[in-house]
Amino acid sequence: MLATTELKPAAAAPPSVTQPVARWLRRIPLYHNDRYLGAWDEPGAADPFRRLPLMTKADIRRDFPRNFLGAEVELEDLLERDLVELEHTSGTSEERTPLLLGAGWWNEQEERALRLNPLVRHVLDEFPEARRVTLSSPVCSGDICYRGVPTRSERVLGNALFVSLSRLPFLWSEGDLARIAAEAREWEPQFLDVDPVYGVVFARYCERHGIRLPSLQFILASYEFVSVTHRRVLERVFRVPVFNLYGSTETGHLLMEDTHGRMRPSEETAFLEVIEPDAEGRGELVVTTLTNEFMPLIRYRIGDLVERHQAGGPVHYTVHGRSRDALRSPDGRRVTAWQVDQCFAGLEGVAHYQLLEEPDRWRLRFVPDAAPCPSVLPATLRHRLALLLGVAPELVTVEPTDLLLPESSGKFRLLYPARRAVPKS
Repeated sequence: MLATTELKPAAAAPPSVTQPVARWLRRIPLYHNDRYLGAWDEPGAADPFRRLPLMTKADIRRDFPRNFLGAEVELEDLLERDLVELEHTSGTSEERTPLLLGAGWWNEQEERALRLNPLVRHVLDEFPEARRVTLSSPVCSGDICYRGVPTRSERVLGNALFVSLSRLPFLWSEGDLARIAAEAREWEPQFLDVDPVYGVVFARYCERHGIRLPSLQFILASYEFVSVTHRRVLERVFRVPVFNLYGSTETGHLLMEDTHGRMRPSEETAFLEVIEPDAEGRGELVVTTLTNEFMPLIRYRIGDLVERHQAGGPVHYTVHGRSRDALRSPDGRRVTAWQVDQCFAGLEGVAHYQLLEEPDRWRLRFVPDAAPCPSVLPATLRHRLALLLGVAPELVTVEPTDLLLPESSGKFRLLYPARRAVPKS
């Protein structure tokens, strides 16, 4: 467990944040009301920014798009003039939410984040038109959404080739994987852009068949929590570094892993706060976006738990996973996805897993990385998880399985508290 963090009062938001916020409070209908302006303009307020209320996806959905554009601006006109793009969140944690993104904004904020990593920056400088292969849920992956069976040409967007046709990677046939591999080799990508579970299934196929991607320089793991188990498989098979890129469709990419394993903030894209931290400094991430003028989000609760670090170097973060997915130990401690994932550090033999909280016990289901499963693996995992949760080892069941299912969005969860339903398999 990390050493206890000395919690300090949050620093005041800088002018680069408060100046655009002041403008949006008076221009954007969602914020132009007493709830926001009353807090901002209150006489004698020492830090008016932190007096502003927190917002959620429900605020984005309510009266969309009038809540951002006002009555005098027509969304259809903006779309016809190619000034905005209408996107939606994936719908993993709640109903899908419509979003207004400025034209070109997605690519601009993504490159800004990627360039926080020196190795990636060097590759992008060497290959200005760097080609990528994207492996993620085809339900919706930000840039492209489709149903049915699109042709290869219909799955090319700029320099990106989207290869996934099903959101059930553990049910992909050998034929499905052979097609993906053939398309990837022909595309000759400089990097893979993967949902980690989808990437792991593809990597294990490549390993079985001796398939190499010689043009590959690095792998971006995004879309959901990146486990040490996912990273181990991807690095072993493709022999290139794997970097975590963290963010959301509504906020853009907020953190990029550097070559030292630190998650660095993209400060031009967003201002980050950590609210309600516990004794170890883990709290909920709150985001104020700075570069999307059509839909600026002020103090938006993104729903993830993070830990902020600064001592001895640049500011960086540990991403602990979704707040609503965190477990609660019998003695009342919050147990995050990152903490559970550390139980798999240094262990061979796991490709993916899910930990389910059941009445008075816990059940770990995992997909073995190879057959046969190492004989000592279940006992080791049972011991580590019991120690983390503070329970007797006999209350933890460890089961290998060939199949784990995603949410309806195509994303996978690592933790299922007792209050959350588990996809049926």
